Amino acid sequence: MKTLKNIGQFLLSLIVVFAAGGLGSLATVPNIPTWYEGLDKPPLLPPNEVFGPTWNVIYLMIAIALFLVWILPKKDKKDSPLIYVAFFAQLVLNTLWSVTFFGLQMPWLAFVVILLLNTAIIWTMREFYKVSVQAFGLFVPYILWVMFATYLNIGVAILN
Repeated sequence: MKTLKNIGQFLLSLIVVFAAGGLGSLATVPNIPTWYEGLDKPPLLPPNEVFGPTWNVIYLMIAIALFLVWILPKKDKKDSPLIYVAFFAQLVLNTLWSVTFFGLQMPWLAFVVILLLNTAIIWTMREFYKVSVQAFGLFVPYILWVMFATYLNIGVAILN
């Protein structure tokens, strides 16, 4: 019975994370060939084809991290009461960045959002580290990618 519960928790973790990513992509995808294509971009920008697969891997990793934390006994999470607040704050900011940058086409406002996103990811990592080093480790590529995205965001803002 516990295995069935864990499968449900894993699937729900995937659904929640990929739903957030899907919402962000609704704002992103239609604006890539139009508004985004016409922007001046900073050096080191990868080809557009890199972003989708990279985000899918990152979303999978953060869903697994959420699952690992979720299945821990409550006694193991008592020292981190804000663990889920931190996780969902970064997830909301992740989606909000796509809406702000691509949907609203406001790179400077998106830069503020991505700075908040970096902070929320670090906060989540700090909370995860208290209860699961594995969950913390799954967030390392995410923070590195978002830091790179921060560079790209400020580059676009400055150049345009």
